[in-house]
Amino acid sequence: MKTDQISYISGKIVDVINQRIYPGKIEFQNGIIVRIIETETEEEQFICPGFIDSHLHIESSLLIPSEFARASIPHGTIGCVCDPHEIANVVGIEGIDFMIRDGLRSPMKYCFGVPSCVPATRYETAGANIDAHLTDRLLERQDLYFLGEMMNYEGVLNNDPEVIDKIDAAKKHHKPIDGHAPHLHGNDLQKYVASGISTDHECASYREGFEKIKLGMIIQIRDGSAATDFNNLIELVRDFPNQTMFCTDDKHPDDLISGHMNLILAKAVKKGIDPVTAIRACTLTPVRHYKMDVGLLRQGDPADFIILKDLQDFEVKTVYINGICVASNGKSLFEYKPLNEEINQFKAELLDEKDLIISALSDKIRAMKITDGELFTKTVVTYPNVTSDNNVISDPERDLLKLVVLNRYSGGAKLQFGFVKNFGLKQGAFASSVGHDSHNLIAIGTDDQEIAQAMNWVIQNKGGLVACRQNESKGISLPIAGLMSPLPFEEVSSRYQEMSRFVSEMGSSLHAPFLTLAFLSLPVIPELRLTDKGLFDVYQNKFVSLFIMD
Repeated sequence: MKTDQISYISGKIVDVINQRIYPGKIEFQNGIIVRIIETETEEEQFICPGFIDSHLHIESSLLIPSEFARASIPHGTIGCVCDPHEIANVVGIEGIDFMIRDGLRSPMKYCFGVPSCVPATRYETAGANIDAHLTDRLLERQDLYFLGEMMNYEGVLNNDPEVIDKIDAAKKHHKPIDGHAPHLHGNDLQKYVASGISTDHECASYREGFEKIKLGMIIQIRDGSAATDFNNLIELVRDFPNQTMFCTDDKHPDDLISGHMNLILAKAVKKGIDPVTAIRACTLTPVRHYKMDVGLLRQGDPADFIILKDLQDFEVKTVYINGICVASNGKSLFEYKPLNEEINQFKAELLDEKDLIISALSDKIRAMKITDGELFTKTVVTYPNVTSDNNVISDPERDLLKLVVLNRYSGGAKLQFGFVKNFGLKQGAFASSVGHDSHNLIAIGTDDQEIAQAMNWVIQNKGGLVACRQNESKGISLPIAGLMSPLPFEEVSSRYQEMSRFVSEMGSSLHAPFLTLAFLSLPVIPELRLTDKGLFDVYQNKFVSLFIMD
């Protein structure tokens, strides 16, 4: 709501452009800053530009955009750079339009991009295809700001015509291109960057980030629910303040309760990073790079700002977007709006326990070894747990658990199997229709019967997350593309926390077990993955057998 009345707020103004903090008063009218006056004030509070998450897949929060906004805005986040890659891989352009449409039901300044990899790879089955021609058409639109992360770095390096045409379309429309290039270096990295790709959020070390920055990239330092590279990369902010940004990539609903970008800033300052330098990494740099319509505390800017108690803990008092106070004292001032639409694609058929039988073909298998907080896996060779009738089953005593993936886009598809170490389950199973990037059905467990039970719960609900132990189950249905719930974020968070506690009781000590599970089917991050087409070795770039034949 606009008004002719001039409003003002006083405090210590954080000037991210000139890199200084000074006392002053900001006057704003009709959603625009009309004057900034440097003057003494008794107010000890800090007036700061609103925070931006520079790379995020909202779908991984299990929340629709309007509810993600209601959860994150009280923590000072006023804008998000979002790649709707997940929902696009399920339902295509219809999913992109849904995300934009629902985002407009909130005051959040969403910056949506065009996913570059739909399908994500040829190594798994997706529900849609956005080719170069459609990509060009989408990039013409004013409500789509960039080309999403180019995970197909092989296509870039090998001059795949489809990939190059997508990159050229982004250049034609003068829109930035996001990257995804874990461990890429040397001549390959030089070619990748020279193609026009400008960011990367997959760096694992300072050295890797340094090499990419020297080639002109902006490095997005990730601190999310399933993966964090923060401690390895934070010194890049000190050394290259104009070429670093902060992002979460994936944030689960229970973590959003405690905070969002404000928590990353607090961690940065505790690591010795100057507060203004840290703030620039989630305000000035992303706003400029993505050409976002977000204010930076200048005369004539949108009146977008937050009021902070201090620049150590980054506790947020109030949040203003376009001159309207939208959050105060940790609470959103806009209400939950029920969703009146659903979009989905889920055709998988119910399973029988017998469908999960694996006959032993040798006395050695390949297994994935996971590390909590990391997306990378390691390939280990071990011996399977074989029954008297020659069936390979989970071995909870050795923490070697059966992993199953099923194509959700057609009935009667063949199950694919793998094994995982370090998940920690001692009993039960859990399953999810969130399986990056194509979001086929994925499950893990200690017992075939319970794995089948969990998978069937998800199939019956046309998507969701569930944990099962004997006759007990705790789950949440995700009717929006099998990825998101239309419920209020408070309820989604509560159910997710309940499921997480249940999984913990079942033995897993992982910080984010469901999100960790979701990434075990992602065949673009090393080393070993399981898709609906089989067990895939990322380094060898080929499918491999579960069993090793001597």
